[in-house]
Amino acid sequence: MHAWRTGIGVLSLSAWFFAIAHLPLATAMTLNYMSGVWVAAFVVGGAMLYGNNTRQGPLMATVLAGFAGVVMMLRPTLDQNQLFAGLIGLLSGLGASLAYLQVTALGKMGEPEGRTVFYFSIGTAVAGLGGTLISGFTPWSGVSWQAAAWLIPIGILASLGQWCMTRAFSRGATLLVANLQYSGIVFAAFYSLVLFGDQIPLLGWAGMAVIIVSGVAATVLRTRALPDTPAEDH
Repeated sequence: MHAWRTGIGVLSLSAWFFAIAHLPLATAMTLNYMSGVWVAAFVVGGAMLYGNNTRQGPLMATVLAGFAGVVMMLRPTLDQNQLFAGLIGLLSGLGASLAYLQVTALGKMGEPEGRTVFYFSIGTAVAGLGGTLISGFTPWSGVSWQAAAWLIPIGILASLGQWCMTRAFSRGATLLVANLQYSGIVFAAFYSLVLFGDQIPLLGWAGMAVIIVSGVAATVLRTRALPDTPAEDH
């Protein structure tokens, strides 16, 4: 199970990096954030397939609404010559959803979050080293110490984010976590506003409101459904 989670996670990340390199950043982000929609489709579709009427339609609606908010904020575009990169970006979101569901399965098996993150980190390090050996290393003369220093906080924050995501999908309600992932776009927008002075258009503010409202609605729905018991989505 760890091998499957690591393998699909590495492939998903690789596809996302390819999409970022060949698509507008907003488009690559949007396609990757479709992972929440895929998760909702798999959870609800699986429940219907096995005849489990869990009535998760309202929760799925909040996931779709949150993704609509992401589209409103990012306003993705795709040229005709970017169709292949767009397909790869779409696959990155699909792969991410499969990885999240595997994390959920590992959590139900009792695997600790630290172990799951450890094996995934080993897999990404091996894949990154292999890719670097093929494409070549960046010459030291082309790297400033300021850029190299940023690798330390990026690595720490990425590891913490990976642990938080793993814990959330391991112990939380799957559809609720899929919805709350969209809050990353909201935080990024505030960072761009405060740190870089970027301007957020009116449609972007509306999309931000949709994401926040959908997240609150998903939380309320889940709390009312199971107020005193752990989440069991599928």
